[in-house]
Amino acid sequence: MRLWGVTMTEPVVPTSSTVTTVASFEAFCATEHDRLARALALAFDHRELGRDAAAEALARAWERWREVSTYDNPAGWAYRVGLNWGRSRLRRRRRELITALVPELGGVEPAADNRHVLEALRHLSTDHRAVIVGRFYLDWSEAELASALGIPAGTAKSRLSRALQQLERHLDHGGHDG
Repeated sequence: MRLWGVTMTEPVVPTSSTVTTVASFEAFCATEHDRLARALALAFDHRELGRDAAAEALARAWERWREVSTYDNPAGWAYRVGLNWGRSRLRRRRRELITALVPELGGVEPAADNRHVLEALRHLSTDHRAVIVGRFYLDWSEAELASALGIPAGTAKSRLSRALQQLERHLDHGGHDG
């Protein structure tokens, strides 16, 4: 029997608890997968890395679903896991992965203003992109953002403030700091 890509060696007799767990995880994935993959792609400025990080985060969520499903913000937990996994992967590669993201943001060609914002986002650190994406793309409050990233609320607020200042500087000066 195969369940989520894993071959079971012993027969599994589904119980009502197992069925409920699988159903709730499937519902979570149906709701959050695409949004999580896009958010991580924006945070990393790399579509494939975002997809891979989302897949890894959801696989880890499945392994711990009984616990994760009780969290106030399971999507925030998955976002943080995806960010951590992606950062680790970037460190192992020892280089920043930057590719064009513009052609595919939900299948819609972005307006010229959006292209400028995306280009400016590329100049931010991963941490700064992560807070911008969480706050404005995922529409999380500062408290939700702090919880999702596993940082104090004050750190999230100051990081967001610095990220916005840098983003504004890049937008105002075409990417030049002076």
